[in-house]
This record gives sequence, C-alpha cells and structure tokens, in this order.
Amino acid sequence: MVSYPATTETLSLAQEANSSEAIQILYQVLEDPSSSPEALRIKEQAITNLCDRLTEEKRGEDLRTLLTKLRPFFSLIPKAKTAKIVRGIIDAVAKIPGTTDLQITLCKEMVEWTRAEKRTFLRQRVEARLAALLMENKEYVEALALLSTLVKEVRRLDDKLLLVDIDLLESKLHFSLRNLPKAKAALTAARTAANAIYVPPAQQGTIDLQSGILHAEEKDYKTGYSYFFEAFESFNALGDPRAVFSLKYMLLCKIMVSQADDVAGIISSKGGLQYVGPDLDAMKAVADAHSKRSLKLFENALRDYKAQLEDDPIVHRHLSSLYDTLLEQNLCRLIEPFSRVEIGHIAELIGLPVDHVEKKLSQMILDKKFAGTLDQGAGCLIIFEDPKADAIYSATLDTIANMGKVVDSLYVRSAKIMS
Repeated sequence: MVSYPATTETLSLAQEANSSEAIQILYQVLEDPSSSPEALRIKEQAITNLCDRLTEEKRGEDLRTLLTKLRPFFSLIPKAKTAKIVRGIIDAVAKIPGTTDLQITLCKEMVEWTRAEKRTFLRQRVEARLAALLMENKEYVEALALLSTLVKEVRRLDDKLLLVDIDLLESKLHFSLRNLPKAKAALTAARTAANAIYVPPAQQGTIDLQSGILHAEEKDYKTGYSYFFEAFESFNALGDPRAVFSLKYMLLCKIMVSQADDVAGIISSKGGLQYVGPDLDAMKAVADAHSKRSLKLFENALRDYKAQLEDDPIVHRHLSSLYDTLLEQNLCRLIEPFSRVEIGHIAELIGLPVDHVEKKLSQMILDKKFAGTLDQGAGCLIIFEDPKADAIYSATLDTIANMGKVVDSLYVRSAKIMS
C-alpha cells in the first residue's frame, strides 16, 4: 500500500483524485507521525478537505469516527484550533439530512471528552449546541435541565457572546413549552448581554426574529412586523436562508392586522422578488382568501400549501385564529336576515359540515357574539333581537350620583358652621 506523507503535494494529489481515492489519501495524511509545524498545518487542511468529501457522500458515521480518531492530534495543536475543528465536524454532520440523533450522540461524546480534558470553553459551546439539538428533537425537559446548569456557569465566567446564544435558546425553548413570560424574560436577558458587546449581524437578526415571534404571539402585530423587517434586513444582507422566514412572518403580520392588500406589494418589491417561491405563494393565497373573506379559498390555501402553513408552528397558530375570525364573520353575515333558520341550511350556504357549524354557533352564543339559542330537537337556530338599553336607567344613575355630590357638599358646609 502506498504511504502518503503530510505534504502540500499530497493535498494536491487528493484534490485531483476521485472521491473514494481522495478520502483514502487524506486518512493516510492524518496517520503521518510527523508533528512539525508544517505537518500540523497540512493535517489541519487535510481534516477540512476530508470533512467536505465525507459530507458530500453523506457519511455521517465516518465523520463521527474521524472526530474520535483525532483526539490524540488535538493534544498537539492549540485549544482554539481544536475548538474550530470540533465545531466544524459537528457542523458538517448537521449538513447531512436526517442525522439529528447522530448529532446528539456526537455532542454527548464530545461533552464527556472535553470534561475529562478540562476544556471548559469548548465544552460550554458543545453543550449549547446539544441543548439546541435536544429542543429540535422535542426533548424539552432534558434541554431545559442542561441550559439551567450551563447558564449559571457562563454567567459566572461572564462570557457575553455565549450568554446571548444561551439566553436566546432558552427563550425559544420556553416559547415551545408555551411559557410566554419566561420566554420574554430570557429574550430580555439576551438583549441586555448583547448591548454590552459587539453582536454579529446574524445573531442580531436572530434576536429580532425571536422578538417578532413573541410580539406576534401577544397579538401586537405592528411591533412584530417591525422586528421581522429588521431580521429580514440582517439575513438578506448576509444571504442567510432565514430571510425568507422573516419575510413570510412579515406578510403574516400584515394579514393579521387586516392589511392583506399590502401583501402583493411587499412580494413584488425589490427585496421580495428574490425570495419568490412556495412560502410567499402560500401567504399570497391566504391574503387573497382574507381579502375576499372566503373560507373556501382559505381552506384551499391550507390544503395546497400544507408544508408552508400547517407544518410551520408559528404560522399555523396565527392562521387558526384567523380561520376562526373568518368563520365567525361569515356566519354572522349569513344569519343576519333570519330570526329562525335551520342549521343544515346555514351549513349548506357556508359549505361546512353541520356538526362543525352547530359547534361554532353554540360557541359564538356563549361568547355573546350574537343573542340566540339552538333548538337541537328541531335542528334550528333561533336569533333574538338585540335588547335595546332603556335610557331611564342611566339617567337615574346620573341623578343619584349628582344627589350624592350635593349631600357631600352640604355636609362639609354644616361641619364648617358647627366648628
């Protein structure tokens, strides 16, 4: 078998070879016992090239094995370079689809190794990555326990940049658990830490995106739109794929404040045109349905763009509320001419199942959206006229209030005379 030393020529040879041969050559470069500065530099480059090749071939397990094999090599290079290589290999595994479980296992192995080697800086970053993966895998309890310990440790060390990442992650985790007060508190902590240091544009965009999501959750769509716009500006300048999500949530905010007519203008703007695709088409379909107040078009949009609307938890949550509002508006419009009407007739007019319409009507009556009752025996809805408030009651209350003021002033005067 041909031996390949750690030289520039060997790297060039690997570059020209086909994928399988190149991987074999690069593995042999790493086995070269030489530890001179030049050899170490060549090996670092070989690791980068090998990661790229293995990622192209989607060999996640091989990347995990490589990270284990490199542990003796890490003792020969500075800790900062070790951290860069470890994080680079974990990122390479992340590029391979369907490797979440492998990434979690890899991170847990690296946490154990870094703890044994007392590499605190690297361990904290790998633990933060592990918490993000656990959250993605919906293992919320384990992720929260890990973050709780990690955030105390990082606060003691006062590592602001890592603290921003951890607080942001904690905010996302609490939001996933529907704990809005804690999500807002964690985001405020992230903003406080970010104000004390220089924050890279990508991280600032992430903070703005999370701020927009929390404001939208509180139905403050105008403020949410502003934050989504800031996030879009940051991600768009960097060419970050999250730009399309920020733009999508901007359009969602416009729809939720009944400004659906602005959606087409935003999509056709200079910034919007470069992101035209299924995500923006989905929001445009929802905006059209909202403008026309058509439940049928709304349901068609949900069916045709299921991946973009139903499978996005943030959009789905708000569209459920929008669907209910549209349904209520349509039902109110349909029952307005009647004093008594069959539920089946309303269901036929609106194009929905009878039981679904009956359930919604009973909910609207309980919420006092209109005055009426359901006669389930006859299958009818009976609508009452809105009771007109008698003006005499308010007038009587005003009179009693004025009499009270008069009595009070007379009491004060008599008290002055007596004294």
